[in-house]
Amino acid sequence: MEMTLAQMRGDFKSEWILIGAPETDEALNIRGGTVLHHSKDRDEVYRKAISLRPARAAVLYTGAIPEGTAIVL
Repeated sequence: MEMTLAQMRGDFKSEWILIGAPETDEALNIRGGTVLHHSKDRDEVYRKAISLRPARAAVLYTGAIPEGTAIVL
């Protein structure tokens, strides 16, 4: 289902979201896209991405990232 980033954050609180054909701004920040899968379990979302193999996709977490957490891009 096509959604804006605000709709995703509202509907899927503290969840991982697999977004197909993400719409981005000039700085590549996600603005919206098609929700392909969502879950509280990050690994489940990654497994779904592997099984679907979308041409363009992004994974987004809608919760707060704990302080002191290292993020690898």
